[in-house]
Parts: sequence; C-alpha cells; structure tokens
Amino acid sequence: MDLEVSCKEGRWQARFGEQVWPCAVGRGGVREDKTEGDHATPAGRWPIRRVLYRADRLQRPETAFPCDPLQPDDGWCDTPADPQYNRLVRLPYPAGHERLWRDEEVYDCIVVLGYNDRPVRAGAGSAIFLHIARRDLAPTEGCVALLRGHLLEFLRAAPRSSRVRVALA
Repeated sequence: MDLEVSCKEGRWQARFGEQVWPCAVGRGGVREDKTEGDHATPAGRWPIRRVLYRADRLQRPETAFPCDPLQPDDGWCDTPADPQYNRLVRLPYPAGHERLWRDEEVYDCIVVLGYNDRPVRAGAGSAIFLHIARRDLAPTEGCVALLRGHLLEFLRAAPRSSRVRVALA
C-alpha cells in the first residue's frame, strides 16, 4: 500500500488506506522534470530506503523500514559535481550540503526516498525526503511533509513494500 500524495481542491493531501492527511510539498510545486535547486517535489513513485531520527527528541519510530539515529555531524551532499552528490555525508564536508541535525523539528524524523539514487544523475535533485511538516504546513524545499503524528502513524502502519507516490497537481 502506497502513500498517495495529490492535490484536491487546491490543497495537498496524503492518502494511506482509509487515512487522509494534509501535507506539504515543495514551494516550486510538483514537477516531472525536477532539477537541483528548483524547490519542486518530483512527481513519481519512490521507494522508502530508510528512516533517520533524532534520538534525543524522539523514540525510535515503530516501522518495518531500516531505521537509524541521526548524528550531529550528518549531512546530505547537494553539489551535483561532487562524487557524493545525493548521499549522506559526515560534516564538515568540503562540498555544498544540507545539515540534517537541525534546531527546528522538521528533520527529527526523515524518511529517505529512493529518488535519484540508483543511479544518481548529477543535477536531477537531491535530499528528497518525507519528513515532519511545519505546523502551518508551509511548503518545503522539495520534499513531502506530514504533521509529526501522521508521519509516525504512517511509519507504524506501512508495510516494507510501501512507496510514496506523488501526483502532478
């Protein structure tokens, strides 16, 4: 069973079985031709690779997916020319990167999606996650975001075969 992300009556929602939750997508909308830095969420169906979480703020999520605690020096490379592009890196890292250990709660639980990873295509977009939404469901930088309780509920109920499917608006 997939998490189905779509726009209904001008609002983004995520459907999982009978559950329907509000969600956020990238401020650049949803695109089939995602590129690095466009702030768009890629349309398509993406496998869930693993879950990362802040063990100092959250108990290990109940989930069928591989799950590991984040470390303060975790980052994600977003420099297309770098050999570690769209991969987890340890900070400090010499190329451009996103810090995963943040003061705000949006990355307290990160579901790493299998977007642009097998193989990695330089410039096709990086760090596409399912993560915790801001309380006002503000747009993301290109990820999909659910409110904390909904994200944890999804992880608890989702079988290992689940994918995240994002439809064009």
